[in-house]
Amino acid sequence: IASNLCVRCALQGCNPFAQTGRSKLQNQRAGVNQQIIKQMRMRAGAENLLKATNNNKVREMVGLELSYVNSNLQLLMEELEALNSSVDVYQSPQEMSNIPLIPLGLKETKEVDFSVAFKDFILEHYSEDGNDYEDEIADLMDLRQACRTPARSEAGMELLAKYYNTLPLMESRFFTPNRQSGLFFTWYDSFTGVPLCQQNISLEKASVLFNMAALFTQIGTRSNRQTLTGLDQAVTSFQKAAGVLNHLRDTFTHIPSYDLSPAMLAMLSSMMLAQAQECLFERSVLPGIRNHFLSLLRMAQEAAKVSDIYDQVHQSMVQTPIKDNVPLFWSSMCQVKTNHYRSLAHYFLATALLDHQLGPNDDEDQQEKTLSQVYDSLPEGRSPLDLLKKREERRLIGKAHLRRAVMSHEEALRVHGLCRHLKKLDVLEEILQASLERSKDKFSANDNKDEFTDYMEAPDIICELPSLSAHPELPSNTKVKVKDFFQRLGPLSFFNAKQRWTAPRSLRLVPKDGELGFTLKGEPPVQVVSLNPSCAAAVNGLKEGDYIVAVGDIDCKGMSVSQVIGLLKDVGEEGVDLRVVSLMDGNASMHTKSATYCGLPKTYSMICLAYDQEDKSAKGGKVTKKPSFLSWGLKNRLKSASTLSLPSAEYSSTLPWNKTCTTFPGSSSFNDSSLY
Repeated sequence: IASNLCVRCALQGCNPFAQTGRSKLQNQRAGVNQQIIKQMRMRAGAENLLKATNNNKVREMVGLELSYVNSNLQLLMEELEALNSSVDVYQSPQEMSNIPLIPLGLKETKEVDFSVAFKDFILEHYSEDGNDYEDEIADLMDLRQACRTPARSEAGMELLAKYYNTLPLMESRFFTPNRQSGLFFTWYDSFTGVPLCQQNISLEKASVLFNMAALFTQIGTRSNRQTLTGLDQAVTSFQKAAGVLNHLRDTFTHIPSYDLSPAMLAMLSSMMLAQAQECLFERSVLPGIRNHFLSLLRMAQEAAKVSDIYDQVHQSMVQTPIKDNVPLFWSSMCQVKTNHYRSLAHYFLATALLDHQLGPNDDEDQQEKTLSQVYDSLPEGRSPLDLLKKREERRLIGKAHLRRAVMSHEEALRVHGLCRHLKKLDVLEEILQASLERSKDKFSANDNKDEFTDYMEAPDIICELPSLSAHPELPSNTKVKVKDFFQRLGPLSFFNAKQRWTAPRSLRLVPKDGELGFTLKGEPPVQVVSLNPSCAAAVNGLKEGDYIVAVGDIDCKGMSVSQVIGLLKDVGEEGVDLRVVSLMDGNASMHTKSATYCGLPKTYSMICLAYDQEDKSAKGGKVTKKPSFLSWGLKNRLKSASTLSLPSAEYSSTLPWNKTCTTFPGSSSFNDSSLY
C-alpha cells in the first residue's frame, strides 16, 4: 500500500525519498520539527508537575529535568537555524561568481485524513452515503500529500495553486461556523519549529500560500544568473514571492504562527524585493560596464539603491520581535550586502571622477545634471560644476570615495568572519576580497604620498531611478478556476454547508390524462412550483418548493429544466419514481424560469405562464377561477397551440399562477468570483 501511495504522489509532487540536496534538507527539517514537538510536550508536562507538587525532592528532580529539556530545545532551535542558513544547496550549479541568495524553506505539515469527517458530514448534512465519495476523498488527499513535496518548477507552482484554489470549494462544502469539522490541520513554524494545530481551514490556506512564496524564492535562487534569461526569471520569481507574501499579510491577519505574523511577512517581502533589486543590478552589469562617465554614474546609483534596500531589510531584522527568531545568517548576509554594494557605488563613482575629465566635445549640462542627481549635498564650497571643471577637486573627492569603498569592504569582511555559517560560503569571501583589492589598487594608483592635505569625507550617494525598482507582483495562478471534487453533491450555490436540506423523499409520479400537474423552474437544480393540490404528485407527497434531485435512477441535481423535462416526457401510465428535497427553513426559493410538461401526444412544451391582468376585478378585487392542470392541456389545446415548441434552453421569466417568486436565500453570495 505504501509503495502505491508513493507512486501516486510522485505523479504530481516530487519523490519525498529522492536523495537530492533540497529533499535531504527538507527531511532534516521535518525530523527537527518532530523532536521539537516532543521536547515541548516534555517541558509542558514538567511545568505542570512543578506547579502541582509541593514535595521539595520531586520539585528538585523536575527542575533538573526541565533544565535538561530546555537545553535540548535550545540545541534543536540552533539546528533548525542552521538548516535555514543552508543556502548553498538551493543555488544554481552554474553559480561561480555571484553572491548567494536566500530562499525560504517550505513549511512542514502532518498528514490529514479527510475520509471519516467528510463521510460523516455527507451522511448527516447531504443525506447521502459517504462511501460513494471514496474516490473523490482519495483524490483530494493525494493532492494534499503531493503538495508537501512540490517540484521546484512551474509544475510545482501549479500543484500548490490547484490545492489552494480547491480549499474554498472544500470549505463551502464541509465547513460551517457553528460546527467543528473534526479535522485538525498541523503546520510547523518555519523559523522556530513550534507546531500549530487548528480546526480552522484558514491555517491551511495561509500555510499553502506561504509555501507558494517559498517555492518562488527557491525557483529564483535556482535560476542561472550568468544569463539574461536566468536573471529575468530570478527577478520575476522574487517579485512574485513578495506579492504572495503581501497578499498573505493582508488577507490572513490572525494566524497565531510566528512566521505568518504581519511583521515577519513584511520583512520577508522586503527581503525578496531586495534580492530582486540585486538581480536587476546584476542584469545591468552582465553585458559589461562601459568605461564612460555617465554609465559609471548610473551603475553607482544602481549599486547604491541595492545597498539602501538591504540596509532597510537589515534594520527590520534587528527589531523586536523579529530579531529573536530570524537566523543570524540572514541578518549578517544583509549587512554584508549592504556594505558590499555601498562599496561598489563609491568605487564606480570614484572611477568616473578619476578616469574621466570634462572635454570640449562633452555635454557639460548633461554631466552636471547627472552628477547633481548623484549627490544629496556636496562638501561646503563645492558644486557639481566645480567637480567637472577642476581636476584637483575631482581627484580629491574621487580618493574620498575610494576610501569609503575600502572601509565598506573591510566592514563586510569583518561581519563575514563573525558568522560561522557565512564563512562556509567560499565564493562570498572571494568576491569580497577581490573587490577590496581592486579598491585598494585604485586608491594607490591615485595617491600622492607627498600630499599632506586633510582627508575629505565623501558624501553619500543617492539613487532616484524608479524605472529600476523591483515591485511586488501577485501571480495569476493564485486565483484560477479548478475542478470541484465533490460536484456530484450538486451545484455549490445550493448544496453547501450553510444550506440545510431535508433527507431525500421518494414518491411515485403517475401522470393522469398526460398531465403531471406541476411546473418546473430553475437551473439547476429544478424546483417544483404551481403544484395542483389534486394531482397525483401532490397526493403522493410532492410539495411546492421541493427540488428534484433524481428521476428514477438518474441523478439530476446538476441538470437544467430542459434536461429534467427530457427525462419526464416519456413517462407512461406506469409512472416514475422521483426523489425530492426541501430546505429545512422552509424558505424555498422560487426560480424565475419555468417549464410545464403538457400531455399532448409526442409533444411537450415550455409553456410560459404569464400574469392574467384581466382576471382581477377592479371593483371587487376577486380573482377568477383558474383551470386545473388536468383539463388545461385538453380544453386549451387549440388556444395554446401557438405556444407549443420543441425543448429550448430559453425560458420566460414570467410568473405562473399569479405567485411571486422569492430569491434563493443567500444565493447572491455564491457567484463565480467568490467560489474560486
